[in-house]
Amino acid sequence: MTPTTRVPKQNPNLISLGSIGDDGSKLILHPSDVRGPFTNWRRLSAVLLVAVYVALPWIPINGFPAVFFDLDERRFHFFGLTFVPADFWIAFFLLSGLGFALFFVTALLGRIWCGWACPYTVFLEHIYRRIERFIDGDAPARRKLDAAPWTSSKTLKRIAKHSLYLIVSATLAHIFLSYFVSLPRLWEMMHGSPTQNATSFGVVLFFTGALYFSFAWFREQFCVILCPYGRIQSALTDDNTVIIGYDEHRGEPRGKATDPNAGDCIACYKCVHVCPTGIDIRNGLQLECVGCAACIDACDEVMTKLERPKGLIRYDSMRGLDGKSTRWIRPRILLYTALAFLGAGAFAFSLSTVHDVSISVLRMRGMPYYVTDDAVRNQFQIRLTTKRNVDTTFALHLEDAPKTSFSVGLDEPITVQPQQETLHPFTITIPKEDYIGPFDVTLVSTSQPGGTTLNTTVHFQGPDPRLFETPIATP
Repeated sequence: MTPTTRVPKQNPNLISLGSIGDDGSKLILHPSDVRGPFTNWRRLSAVLLVAVYVALPWIPINGFPAVFFDLDERRFHFFGLTFVPADFWIAFFLLSGLGFALFFVTALLGRIWCGWACPYTVFLEHIYRRIERFIDGDAPARRKLDAAPWTSSKTLKRIAKHSLYLIVSATLAHIFLSYFVSLPRLWEMMHGSPTQNATSFGVVLFFTGALYFSFAWFREQFCVILCPYGRIQSALTDDNTVIIGYDEHRGEPRGKATDPNAGDCIACYKCVHVCPTGIDIRNGLQLECVGCAACIDACDEVMTKLERPKGLIRYDSMRGLDGKSTRWIRPRILLYTALAFLGAGAFAFSLSTVHDVSISVLRMRGMPYYVTDDAVRNQFQIRLTTKRNVDTTFALHLEDAPKTSFSVGLDEPITVQPQQETLHPFTITIPKEDYIGPFDVTLVSTSQPGGTTLNTTVHFQGPDPRLFETPIATP
């Protein structure tokens, strides 16, 4: 469909959006500017979220960025904690906890995530559309400019706007890449030839193009067509969920402000004009509504001018809009709360098992044990791993081993370089006369700096000890 420059229709319904023309063509939406407390709070939250996104790669913790997916070393640094691929099972509990927390928020407050914290909404409404308003003017001016013939003024404005779109898209793409390569490495790449870092250059190029396409043209269609969250919310919400709704009892029938028989709604369509997805909130809860509260501020402004109570459009539940009390505590809220705390608790417990050093024992390839004339021997390899940014020294010794057994390879401390791992062989040997069967010993590792002590169980294997018994001679 080719976008047209006509003004979005005034009466979007539950079948067709305000961004869809009667002939099925796409209409370019130009939401009107709106002022009010919700808009101010949303802008403040957007500034904070963008600041966090930009700042995290700059904040060093333990020698690494606060959030750093180190693809080269296959490590993930998260606010001072370092995870290796073997630790990624923890992500299951983190994602499940966050998922159920989102279910809880949705069941309680509807799509507040979409309107206030979703990165797509933040970038579109508070960066790209602010650029458009700065260059092209308010909504009527933008629509007039769209319909105007191509003049030098329009051409310059289009070049300036889309140039800024590309610059912002490239900047966001580079910041995204810095989460995976670090800022110093990114700066080094930017000063080199693209062919020297073809993969990284391709990633930046792809994301720049994707961001530009999404925010310069696709815009609200992502929320309406691609994002599944609007459809999922229908299974998560109920009549007690707080949403943005229109009070029909107070607003209907619609009419002029001077009509004594009309409701409070004067059909000014300001709620439609400010909607970023082109819906009419007065038609009820719709999956296209992102919960941005722009219609609340717009309607409250009109009500203030008419000296009527605010809240014709407000945050409320369907029961509240119908004049009934909202039930805050209900089965799905309790269920989602319990599941969210369960996921968070499992994640917290999992974190307690993660250390910045690790030790594991592997049996060497070949025979599980060796029998000599006078002893039974097992051969092992220790894998020592450090996530620290400094050399780490491991002191090793065995506990709970038979008194006559002895080990080889654990006498001297072992030093592992920063962010590396090493394999170190050792053996455990026990005389035949003292061997009474397989047994377990504890390998104790103490690492410096930090003094972290880790224990791991080593299983000593051997043959049936009865094979060593001297047969009794028969007469």
